[in-house]
Amino acid sequence: MSIAKDLDDQGLEPAAAPRTASSNLPSPEPAWAAGIDSGLDLDKVPFPPGDLYSDEPPLESELHLRQILLLIQSLEWLWRGPDPSTHRDFYAFGNLTIYYSLRERKSEDFRGPDFFVVLGADPKPRKSWVVWEEGGKYPNVIIELLSDSTAHVDRGLKKQLYQDTFRTPDYFWFDPHTLEFCGFHLVDGRYQPLEPDSRGWLWSEQLQLFLGIQDRKLRFFTPDGQLVPIPEEATAIERQRAEEERQRAEEERQRAEQAEALLAQYRARFGELPSE
Repeated sequence: MSIAKDLDDQGLEPAAAPRTASSNLPSPEPAWAAGIDSGLDLDKVPFPPGDLYSDEPPLESELHLRQILLLIQSLEWLWRGPDPSTHRDFYAFGNLTIYYSLRERKSEDFRGPDFFVVLGADPKPRKSWVVWEEGGKYPNVIIELLSDSTAHVDRGLKKQLYQDTFRTPDYFWFDPHTLEFCGFHLVDGRYQPLEPDSRGWLWSEQLQLFLGIQDRKLRFFTPDGQLVPIPEEATAIERQRAEEERQRAEEERQRAEQAEALLAQYRARFGELPSE
């Protein structure tokens, strides 16, 4: 990669060429180029921290995309929704590159989990997650969605990376097609498999939520077993509750009218009820 091309990518102007070939004086070196060897590959030069773009490939299928959106929307509804008592500071997103180079280089050490959650993080939108700009924070929870082309990496290389480098406490994988579902919790630096309960659900220590399969989708569930909905589901649930309440009120009104009618019939036949 040339210096000019790299600078153009950053919106900077390269140094002007000497005006005459006969000049023996060196062209003045701009401040940005001080100490840079023109033979270097600038991808290996540490740049100042910046808001780096995500560099992830397209998702495998529509199922993968819908699954990621489902996880994001339901967690946002729970922790930023109508009930303030459940609110938490967090950042959750999917298919977003995590840059984690110890030398703070954008050209090395990066991975893009299908879905991850960082607790105690500013929820502002990001182009990518840059560990050295986030106070050294790595994800607390990672979920990978298996596919034919990624399953061996998700079960092997990525699992090792999340255990040894990210030190992510909770790691899960789920296949939207076969419904394969596994989870691990970090214990003494090693991932230990999580045992499912009688419903096939796995507990996330970090989220304090269950993860389980419902209607062929991976969903979050509260500790008491309630589904964590997305906003549309929450609206439908609330609408159903309102309809059930209306029906109960209608049934109460009808019972009261029937009782009043019976009382009127009694009075017409026998007069007023005897006083005590």
